[in-house]
Amino acid sequence: MPEASQDTFARLLLHQAKVRPGRPAIREKDLGIWQTWTWAQAMEEVSSLACGLAAQGFQRGDRLAVVGDNRPRLYWAMMAAQALGGVPVPLYQDAVAAELAFVLNDADVGFAVAEDQEQVDKLLENVPQCPKLKRIYFDEPRGLRHYGQRELMSLDALQALGRELAQRNPGFIAAEIDKGRASDIAVILYTSGTTGNPKGVSQTHAALIQTARVLVAFDGFTERDEVLCYLPMAWVGDFLYSYAQSLVAGFCLNCPESPETVMTDLREIGPTYYFGPPRVYENILTQVMIRIEDAGWLKRGMFHAFMGLAKRVGMRILEGKPGVSLTDRLLYALGALLVYGPLKNVLGLSHIRVAYTGGEAIGPDLFDFYRSIGVNLKQLYGMTETCVSVSMHASGEVKLETVGRPMPGVEVRIADSGEVLVRSPGVMREYHKRREATREAIDAEGFFHTGDAGYFDAEGHLKIIDRAKDVGRLAGGALFAPKYLENKLKFFPYIKEAVCFGHGREEVCALINIDMPAVGNWAERHNLAYSGYADLASQSAVCDLIRECVDKVNRDLSADAALRDSQIRRFLILHKELDADDGELTRTRKVRRGHIAEKYAQLVEALYSGRTSCFVETQMRFEDGRVGTVSADLRILEAKVCGAPEARKAA
Repeated sequence: MPEASQDTFARLLLHQAKVRPGRPAIREKDLGIWQTWTWAQAMEEVSSLACGLAAQGFQRGDRLAVVGDNRPRLYWAMMAAQALGGVPVPLYQDAVAAELAFVLNDADVGFAVAEDQEQVDKLLENVPQCPKLKRIYFDEPRGLRHYGQRELMSLDALQALGRELAQRNPGFIAAEIDKGRASDIAVILYTSGTTGNPKGVSQTHAALIQTARVLVAFDGFTERDEVLCYLPMAWVGDFLYSYAQSLVAGFCLNCPESPETVMTDLREIGPTYYFGPPRVYENILTQVMIRIEDAGWLKRGMFHAFMGLAKRVGMRILEGKPGVSLTDRLLYALGALLVYGPLKNVLGLSHIRVAYTGGEAIGPDLFDFYRSIGVNLKQLYGMTETCVSVSMHASGEVKLETVGRPMPGVEVRIADSGEVLVRSPGVMREYHKRREATREAIDAEGFFHTGDAGYFDAEGHLKIIDRAKDVGRLAGGALFAPKYLENKLKFFPYIKEAVCFGHGREEVCALINIDMPAVGNWAERHNLAYSGYADLASQSAVCDLIRECVDKVNRDLSADAALRDSQIRRFLILHKELDADDGELTRTRKVRRGHIAEKYAQLVEALYSGRTSCFVETQMRFEDGRVGTVSADLRILEAKVCGAPEARKAA
């Protein structure tokens, strides 16, 4: 079947079921056992769901919300909606009911598929304020036996309806798929909403499929590849790198048993490629370092010795570059046998051909670690509005502080203001119901205005500095790039989140969250007793530990001519973790800087007032849904400022 006839996701599914019917399409771990469906079986499941939806009144253009963890029937539900000419709207599974209500109303959702009782409860809570929501289907029946709402139906019952319709009208689904057009909206994906309510990004079949084809060709993916689907289905990264690429290349998606078993499931599957935001790689490395510090002196010594060698020659060996002596190659091979190989096996990365990261900048030390042990980790740059992929490192051309060259078919222009502009087949059709916002985002020449500030280096690699609107100036005129500073702080395993302030002020100050598992392990090894997060964060030894990290960032900044005046002068460690449920982070874990500045205004002012402490009382939402307050008397700490800035200040 030529590519021209595979221009919608439903036609791609038909194609895969025809050319590789017996190949695995998707797996799910259930009760400790991996269950597998072939492409032919997946086609049957999607057909019965689509026919069932049609029997329930689902029509072309209707919206189907999908909410839950990565599950085969949730992916099939999206395919079923697309087969009927409808539009899936995946939702973040950890969103509270009020957040779901906004998207359900904004996207005019009439049908919804939920994974389990938790998600069903949130949807039912929204039925009164979401008048278009008429049907809710669930995958996991546990806990729902006695629910009698007329809106509810199990996916099993829906598929039974679908099989009845298919028996009466055998050609129904084929006829519906034939009506589809590449220009139809394939999905509405909502942005993270860092500055307000999220916006619905309408992407066409053509944009997503063309982008997926470029990516498949770029790194040579085939039906033999495997990927673990653990990222939120509502995130464009999962939709493109899992859903779209599997339908283009024909490889297998693997759904973990639960978010808590991802690392175990990763080891069992041994995927050939892996995609995750920097925080995932940071968490993996943090766990590695915790285990190493808990190991005996012999294992600890061997690990550090071979990692020193890997950092010196590992990346050159990975990239096939000359300049590595025979002795170092032999020692590296021994390290692969004793350290790197077992380490990758424990992490589930033994079979990785290529690994991607994106969404935020990744630290050079983190990048060095993975690439030095033989993991081909590459950075990419993009956003929901551009189908993710704008630029990416090519294998063998990885530069740690860039995001690679533009992808084939993508034009990148740097505006006079420094903003990155993008024109490509993957640029969105529009923001759903937001014509003015669409006109502001896409100019008359078709360039999407990313809102990011960046530039090209001498080799044509793109380097992103920060969000253009966030780049500011200190009172003295020095450049201030808060996201850049925050990422440098988060490169340390002991720091989970950071928020920097400085625009229009004399100096830079920061609010910091410690990483509870990493600092907790450190505290235990140093015989430091604590009762919880707030207690641990207030310990003098922990303050000194974080001060060392901040001082190291300042030393690095002192060598940067553009940012050395933006060294961090004062900081404090927050008494609670920044949380999406408290509105401080988005559902994709991005800092909502404006909200934090308003919520913690008294702390920010205390940092700039010269005080040594500040009492704060904060409202927070607990895991069980209760709302309470937490209070603390926070220490304000001085950081060591290095080099030229002090000299100029004195002058």
